Amino acid sequence: MTTAGHNLNYRDERADLAAAFRWAARMNLHEGVANHFSLAVDDSGKRFLMNPNQMHFARIKASDLLLIDADDPATMEGPDAPDPTAWGLHGALHRQVPHARCAMHAHSVFATVLASLKDSRLPPIDQNCCTFYDRIVIDEGYGGLALEDEGARCAALFTDPQKRVMVMGNHGVLIIGDTVAETFNRLYYFERACETYIRALQTGQPLRVLSHEVAEKTAREIASYPELDARHLTELRAILDGEGADYAA
Repeated sequence: MTTAGHNLNYRDERADLAAAFRWAARMNLHEGVANHFSLAVDDSGKRFLMNPNQMHFARIKASDLLLIDADDPATMEGPDAPDPTAWGLHGALHRQVPHARCAMHAHSVFATVLASLKDSRLPPIDQNCCTFYDRIVIDEGYGGLALEDEGARCAALFTDPQKRVMVMGNHGVLIIGDTVAETFNRLYYFERACETYIRALQTGQPLRVLSHEVAEKTAREIASYPELDARHLTELRAILDGEGADYAA
């Protein structure tokens, strides 16, 4: 089932997701009218909100978001059908990966550069990089656009609940989480970590790589840091509200 955006059920969830779209555009994490974010809204995780087909992130409002049933084979029929690659990837995630309550797929610049390297690992060279130490899935099997078969293949790689970032080789990045706040915060910091690494490589100088013990300790400390993700999104929404943005409409 795909429900047009005028349905304002899940008002708070819609507003959080719309704010994430607006900030992704402002930070240049988006790409044209492509890329997609989604959020599960029922206990099964199979009913989810997602952006409409090819609407720019900078314009998305809460009321624009589609309500989709991952088990409905008629989803791609009718005027409110989502983008086919959005259905292929996010439909598969919400169907196959129960811990993927929220999913954000982007072609952000530095994460995509990392995804284009033969070795797409992210070494622990600073605190942000440590956040993701041994917590990344690297997909080395890119098979084309994320239509249904490719989406199902990617979703099947999320087998370890601790690994909530996928570097999609030759493609981009896919972040999952429990909430919009958690997932957007992870997307933000992963892009920052990738930028640090890529810029460090550009110097041509040897990298100062932290030990396993320090990197793992730091990752655990950051993961347990209180309320960082929720406060991050709260502040971003406060900025939008102060500007009179219509994201929550």
